Amino acid sequence: MLTDVDLPAPGLLWTRWVTLSATCAAVGRTGMWSIDGRGAGRDHHDGSWARFALLDGRRAVLYGHDHEHRETTRADPALDLLTGAPDWLPWDTLSSLAEQDRLGFVVWHESGRWSRVRYRDGLGDGMTRLAGPLLTAESTLRALTRLGPRPAAERLLAAAVRTEVTGGHFAELLTGETPDLSAAMATAARGGIVPGSSVPRIEPGKRPPMRRVRRLSQGEHDRLVWAAMRDSPEISRPAPPATAELDELVGWLQDRAPRSDGRCTLLAYADATSFSVQPGDHPPADRPGEERYAAFRRLTELVRALRRAESDPRYGRWLFLRIETTATGVRVERRYDSWPSWWHDDGVSGPWRTNLQEEVDARLPAYRPSWVRVLDPEVAYRPR
Repeated sequence: MLTDVDLPAPGLLWTRWVTLSATCAAVGRTGMWSIDGRGAGRDHHDGSWARFALLDGRRAVLYGHDHEHRETTRADPALDLLTGAPDWLPWDTLSSLAEQDRLGFVVWHESGRWSRVRYRDGLGDGMTRLAGPLLTAESTLRALTRLGPRPAAERLLAAAVRTEVTGGHFAELLTGETPDLSAAMATAARGGIVPGSSVPRIEPGKRPPMRRVRRLSQGEHDRLVWAAMRDSPEISRPAPPATAELDELVGWLQDRAPRSDGRCTLLAYADATSFSVQPGDHPPADRPGEERYAAFRRLTELVRALRRAESDPRYGRWLFLRIETTATGVRVERRYDSWPSWWHDDGVSGPWRTNLQEEVDARLPAYRPSWVRVLDPEVAYRPR
């Protein structure tokens, strides 16, 4: 289902974009706003970006990705931003971005209106943050007056609307520094706001007969893997040998017993790059005056050392570890292939799929669990 979007007419949006781009070029800030033969661009320092292009007639397209407001790429369930989009969009570009989860918004202008896919309530796409300085004449003037006096900014913007911009307009605005008028005029000419110049336009695209469309969100794919892990049996493998690393970890836990009676419980998850713990019946106690997180850092070191010591190139490394100590004994449970019942699942956080793939790839095929097949990224996309 589509919805209307309140944006300026494409011609006004384009004129403001070119004006800002040319002004930025004059002061050496060419990466912020730009114009090229394929349209207009904005690149933010945090990696966010936007592109705007005009086609024949009054058709236009605005698309991008905002790193701070990317709820559309993380929507749960998955959101296809190209459902119902017109055939003339630049489908090759947009489809590729969508496949990579790098398309946060796309709106198009046709028949006198801007449209996009309807979102669920409260879902943000970041378009307003990226295009904010262009959405009204006042917002564009505010951006320009950061560099010079308002009357000069008003005259520059008015001249851009009339396609009458000259180097004098930039010189009048940028009085506080030495502007690069040739760079400003080159950008203005590429954007079609100087006499005798023309606006660059892209050719209409063509909708592909088939495209790769996400059917599972990132969260849904995670939960599919985690559910398969909970249902998975442990594959039979030899117990790891006794190690000094286990003895050291057990001694540390006994020494941290919350009631000073040797009883301590460790519930941990670890892979090559991540580590987490959950509280058991007798979690390790902090000591008075101890630096914050000191105990956690030491515990991380001990668990990782044990995991390295017990690793085997054939059987792999365990993922979940449960240790229960008493003053005189210890019980150890390792899970290589399954999500244990004692590890709480909140449905939101859990092992990363890429980390799990790295772990199972390091094992012989006979010791890879059945859920390895749902780690495949293609599982999240509709069959083509």
